[in-house]
Amino acid sequence: MFTIERVSAQEATKLINYAVLEAEKLNKGIAIAVAGTEGELIAFLRMDGANPASSLIAQNKAYTAARDTKDTMVMGKYMRDTNSPPAFWGDLHITGFGGGVAILQNNKVIGGIGVSGLSQEEDIRIARSAISAVFDF
Repeated sequence: MFTIERVSAQEATKLINYAVLEAEKLNKGIAIAVAGTEGELIAFLRMDGANPASSLIAQNKAYTAARDTKDTMVMGKYMRDTNSPPAFWGDLHITGFGGGVAILQNNKVIGGIGVSGLSQEEDIRIARSAISAVFDF
């Protein structure tokens, strides 16, 4: 039997709750998505005041981080450096905007989190701090 370890619904909820607290400290609204190992959406929330476009972007960031097992900022750099637009992958959900972070446990991807609505640096900071708070790694 093949077993897949992935972020649980309870962990996804905790990730979202932590990200919301971080955004509230900044008095800003964001969208947060958590995906499982194959990019499937586990949980999502768009805060009041967040730009509606952030919804799809956050989901695509979580999807990309989980599917490609790397942070979306790294994907974006690769896309720019090699002149390979997202269409190169043949997948409309792939994005290179920073703010999608792969969630690794024992060097295996168990999911991805996507934060959207602030600068890429703030989105990344919130995503990483949520992972650290929930998984303690």
